[in-house]
Amino acid sequence: MKIETALGDLDLPEVFLPYQKDLFSSTDAYSVTVYEKSRRTGITWAAAADAVMHASKRKSSKGMDVFYIGYNFEMAREFIDECAKWAKSLLNVSLSVEEYIFSNVINNDEGQKDIKAFRISFASGFEIVALPSSPRVLRGKQGYVIIDEAAFHDNLVELLKAAFALIMWGGKVLIISTHDGIDNPFNQLVEDIRKDRDGFEKYNLLRVTFDEAIDAGLYERICFVSNQEYNRVLEGVWRAEILAFYGDAADEELNVIPRSSTGGWLPYTLIDARMNKDIPVIRIERPDEFKHVNPIMREQEIGDWLEKEVKPLLDKLPQNLRHALGGDFGRSGDGSDFWPLTISQNTARHTPFLIEIHNLPFSEQQQILFYICDHLPNKIGIALDARGIGMQMSEACRDRYGSMVHEIQASESWYRDNMPPFKAALEDDVLSLPRDADIEADLRSVEIIRGIPRVPEKRKKGKNGKQRHGDSVIAGVMALFASKQETVEFAYLPVPRASQERETDRYASRPSRTNSRYSRNKRKGMF
Repeated sequence: MKIETALGDLDLPEVFLPYQKDLFSSTDAYSVTVYEKSRRTGITWAAAADAVMHASKRKSSKGMDVFYIGYNFEMAREFIDECAKWAKSLLNVSLSVEEYIFSNVINNDEGQKDIKAFRISFASGFEIVALPSSPRVLRGKQGYVIIDEAAFHDNLVELLKAAFALIMWGGKVLIISTHDGIDNPFNQLVEDIRKDRDGFEKYNLLRVTFDEAIDAGLYERICFVSNQEYNRVLEGVWRAEILAFYGDAADEELNVIPRSSTGGWLPYTLIDARMNKDIPVIRIERPDEFKHVNPIMREQEIGDWLEKEVKPLLDKLPQNLRHALGGDFGRSGDGSDFWPLTISQNTARHTPFLIEIHNLPFSEQQQILFYICDHLPNKIGIALDARGIGMQMSEACRDRYGSMVHEIQASESWYRDNMPPFKAALEDDVLSLPRDADIEADLRSVEIIRGIPRVPEKRKKGKNGKQRHGDSVIAGVMALFASKQETVEFAYLPVPRASQERETDRYASRPSRTNSRYSRNKRKGMF
């Protein structure tokens, strides 16, 4: 990576791990970068290098002052010392750390209080300044703000407000932290970005866990710096020791999972407010003996059901609006749910109806799925759960409808990224739900598990006595995901040459004669 400084261009040494390089790319491209991280992964160390790169640039190259805010005095001193080392390493210049008094910044019962601060000045005219954790210190400032271990600041909400004000005039903000509970303002900021709320489109969220850092070469780098031998066995022993040291706190401190609360993730009041009694839930179920019926007769029976129950609903869909579909599959135990969405002109997502299937053979489930998809106007996305028994169905659907079909192998990271937007859509009143007892139970079953909202493994019985495992929730999240995908399909139809058109016309009116001539010539060995 090459950067321009007041002393000319320089090449960044290959000492940074991939997730540390992600920080540089993000702060270069985004006004706000939020980095949720494991302990001791070297993110603050990389941020010190980033601070030097920004402060050492000319103003014409978007150089600027850098303001570092940690939550205590020791953090400030440690960061500014790292910046001085990076200045020596990157710029080959020795810069002294200046200690000075920052006046009247802390308000307490005894009035205002002076506090020590640190700074380094560069030939570019810019500085790196380590400031105390107080919103007042950013008043009248302009530049790049780095808030370290944000979750542990006493007044993070007000500090963020003060920092974000700098963006108006071209400043930048980097927020780094491990987690400190699910209700902490830092985690709420992370969730707002994941939910893609209005105003957060230009924020970039980065994340690195302890294991991801190890996979990227963290322990190898530690061995290199400390002149130790590296091998995979020693790495495993070191990892186990670190995990043992953190014990029960390892999830939050190392795995980037904020301490979770238990219980329902979607409040009843929110679910109830978004439910609409005019949205039908169409259910179909057949006895076990149905699978032994002749396949042609099964197809005919389901076809008649589709024409009677589903076609009238599909015919009502507005032909000028875009549509999407989400699906979750089951067979003899869990049910299958197909959840269509109509994307209104104001971008709100309306549920026109919901279909639930119990105990139908796969071939008839596929028949229903294809029928719905064939009749959805202006399809832009189809997202299907491709785990287990859903894999064959989703593959068949992709063969039929192409790249607009998303085969989802739902994982923890997928839930972490896609469940929050579902909740946000309900909170923002841009997603409607059918008023149905089983759908309500599915939605209320979602819990925070290891810091991630998802359906727990335990199963419940629905009003029809059948087993449920949050089937409609998964279909709904898939549908919302699909509705946000834009698929453009291209087709190519060659224009025939004049000679080809004449040849086609010549034989088009007498296909039987042409076929018989081909057969006679083939018997004579001409083909």
